[in-house]
Amino acid sequence: MQNWNNALRWIQEKLNQQVFEAWFAPVSFENLNGHTLTLKVPNKFFKEWLSNNYIDLIQEAMLVEFGKPYHVDFRVVEQGDERSPDYSDVTPKPQPQAPPHSFGEVRLNPKYLFENFVVGASNQLPHAASIAVTEMVGTKYNPLFIYGGVGLGKTHLVHAIGNAIRENAPEKRICYISSEQFMNEFVSSLRTDKMDLFHRRFRRETDVLLMDDIQFIAGKDRTQDEFFHTFNSLYEQNYQIVLTSDKYPQEIPDLEERLRSRFQWGLIADIQPPELETRIAIAKKKAEEEGIPLPNDVAFFLASSIKSNVRELEGSLINLAAHASLEGRRIDLDFAQETLKKVIALQQTALTVESVQNVVCKHFNVTLEEMRGSRRQRSVAFPRQVAMYLCRKGLNTSFPEIGERFGGKDHTTALAAFRKIEKLVAEDIDVRGRVEALERLLGF
Repeated sequence: MQNWNNALRWIQEKLNQQVFEAWFAPVSFENLNGHTLTLKVPNKFFKEWLSNNYIDLIQEAMLVEFGKPYHVDFRVVEQGDERSPDYSDVTPKPQPQAPPHSFGEVRLNPKYLFENFVVGASNQLPHAASIAVTEMVGTKYNPLFIYGGVGLGKTHLVHAIGNAIRENAPEKRICYISSEQFMNEFVSSLRTDKMDLFHRRFRRETDVLLMDDIQFIAGKDRTQDEFFHTFNSLYEQNYQIVLTSDKYPQEIPDLEERLRSRFQWGLIADIQPPELETRIAIAKKKAEEEGIPLPNDVAFFLASSIKSNVRELEGSLINLAAHASLEGRRIDLDFAQETLKKVIALQQTALTVESVQNVVCKHFNVTLEEMRGSRRQRSVAFPRQVAMYLCRKGLNTSFPEIGERFGGKDHTTALAAFRKIEKLVAEDIDVRGRVEALERLLGF
């Protein structure tokens, strides 16, 4: 129970308060059995919503708390169940949200500037494009679509764009919002019959729309339709649109084709995991900003150990400095290795066969049961083969173990899957694009 409360606090830090209270406050812990966390939810709508929108966040919170992945189950506690909380309405209704800011009072992080964004080969194009957008608002690279894995700097660039425009053109009305917030405000406006206010805000009172994580509107028909018309209205008025995503537009499942098309009208720029030299520069830049004495060999150790996620690299540096301050120690290589050994071990072991399966399942919209089952339809067999290929290539898992982890299949099945996908990656540009996108997500 205490571990779930710790995980819940971690989740709360990642969400705005209205969203947290709407979707997580009514959720309660039931049990932790083996590798499965079971949570109680008030109705089926809650179960579906959390499964479709927040399962990755919950699993990440459990990974942070326990250091290993957990499967998450939801048990619906219907009205009348003696263990059920007393809800006055079984349909979840997020509290109406006030706009996240009034214009002229933009919720941008003042720390995210172009000046402190470390540029390397992995992010040079999106950085240059972002600067160009601030110099020719609405006419250069509109829309700008930035995509890449978690913690690589997409949000930093979006806030830097907003901060630069606010500095250079204070008359511009800037709206920074996540796609999840956009969806929640849209639902709230529908329920409270305030769509006129919603349209006025997003279509007539916004000169620059900065939206994070656009992939989360995929599969939500009403929200996609609303954003389609919002996009058209802003674009026709030459108002700037900047979007971020963890996937290339063509790789976002359940995204309407008309939106895919519009996302490609401007410039699409991807951020790759930073190379070693850039990671070292990021560590030293963060240390300089925070006033942390960081010897070169410690910076090299950090950058060599944490390879795929800038956010975790910076977090490990802060963690190291905090321990040094509390223990009255000087930061040197021995201290860094001793202090961060658990973090480094987690980095090296966090990716498992199951985590690869979960990422591939989400990408192809299949269930874990189907992935491990015996169905041979291409809609299931192909994702299964891709997952087997990635387990072998990225984790170096043996073929017998891959077969066993995919429902007790023979090792020859895993070997055949690997060879088939390996051949397709070499010959088929579409397959290669999908596999490379998954590799980026997994940090391979």
